[in-house]
Amino acid sequence: MEIRPYVERDFDAVVRLWEEVFPNPAAWNEPGFVIRTKLTVQRELLFVAVVDGEIVGTAMGGFDGHRGWVYAVGVSPKHRRKGIGSQLMRRVEEGLRAMGCPKLNLQVRGANADAARFYESLGYSVEDRISMGKRLTEHV
Repeated sequence: MEIRPYVERDFDAVVRLWEEVFPNPAAWNEPGFVIRTKLTVQRELLFVAVVDGEIVGTAMGGFDGHRGWVYAVGVSPKHRRKGIGSQLMRRVEEGLRAMGCPKLNLQVRGANADAARFYESLGYSVEDRISMGKRLTEHV
């Protein structure tokens, strides 16, 4: 298994993986849109996990100079429970640490208890926060 930065030839495979692991996305989470947008900012923080030439996982990070965020951590169901997600998270953390990021945040949907347990196993904890959002464009 190899974890490496995303390259353009990965586009279709990442879209297929995200359609499988993040089904029925909202418009602002449509895989092609997210990938194209990410490639304009800190593209070096988009990683893929490859097994036998197949992209089986992804993780994406970002740093705004104050806090880091992680997004799109997903592993193909047939490759889960093999440490791929943990290795992807370590790679994102390393990339953010190298940028001087002091703290990493992430969000988990309230109904996704499996994801919450996964992140807790990596040392993350639930913080007393309210997550809020606002759409800034009509397209998404």
